[in-house]
Amino acid sequence: MRTDTSAPPDPLETLGLTPGQTALYNTVLRLHRATCAELADATDRSPEALRRELTSLVRLGVVDEQGGEYLARHPAAALGHLVAERLDRLAAESRRIDTVLGSIRGFIHQYDAGLDYQTGQFAVDLVGGADELYESVVGMALQAPPLEMLSAVPDSRTVSDFAHRYADQWIAAQRTGLLSSRTVIPVHTLEIPGLRDKLDQFERAGAQVRTLDVVPSWFLVAGDDAAGMPAQWGGTLAENAYNFHLVRAAIVVASLRSLFEELWTRAAPLPWTHRGDGVVRVLRLAAQGVSDEMIARQLGLSVRTVRSRFADAMAELGAQSRFQAGVEAARRGWLV
Repeated sequence: MRTDTSAPPDPLETLGLTPGQTALYNTVLRLHRATCAELADATDRSPEALRRELTSLVRLGVVDEQGGEYLARHPAAALGHLVAERLDRLAAESRRIDTVLGSIRGFIHQYDAGLDYQTGQFAVDLVGGADELYESVVGMALQAPPLEMLSAVPDSRTVSDFAHRYADQWIAAQRTGLLSSRTVIPVHTLEIPGLRDKLDQFERAGAQVRTLDVVPSWFLVAGDDAAGMPAQWGGTLAENAYNFHLVRAAIVVASLRSLFEELWTRAAPLPWTHRGDGVVRVLRLAAQGVSDEMIARQLGLSVRTVRSRFADAMAELGAQSRFQAGVEAARRGWLV
């Protein structure tokens, strides 16, 4: 049986010290306190060479220099300092690796997009009927929960159908963690009877809804793998018997996702939510480092009103400081 007879690595070398630094550190420990000349005598080395290594040991935090003498720090403190630094470096490296791993999926989708572009073969299914639309979304959510659902709806009839016939199943899917929804609808649809109650339930379940003056077309994005497109761009679902194309092509999904994010940035929160647009505007400007006085001038308010809105935001968000309010507002998507 083969036996590994190699000596185990020196612990200090494992923490980053060279053999010369390790030997010098042991000499300092034995003498406890010594000048460079005394250390040179003890190690039979020139003071000039030692001085450079002593400087490095001081910089590493394992030796102290006091009045021209070098004093050994307690090994627990010295090695603890080296271990902490090594752990910090390992943690930073781990974060970099996590970032790389997190980007792999994006690279895969870019690869798939390029492959789709070269082959020209997109997986497209024609779906017809409102029941099929809503059931297909729930079906995809069951396969890969929580399914990130981005949807844009341009017309009153489709929004009304959602409110009166299909909202409950999406609310239930959102509440149970199957869906993670963001939706943009036209602001004029808020007048539809019964819609406010359904949107309130939808948002309490964790969904987010915003409004625009005009939504350019119906479409949806289901995760990173599927997108729904109308039979005719700019058309509405209800007017076309709910016929739409379910496309499974990375390049199409990514394009519609980018379009949705642009619309989402321009859209406004529902007007009856607890946070008013004024509070959101104040928080957004504060997040950019704008002072209270400048915020007041930009929004045409008094400084007192600006500070009152900060207080409202802190109370709404359960924050103890403006900084905490900004962090929580960003987490909830208020500042997007």
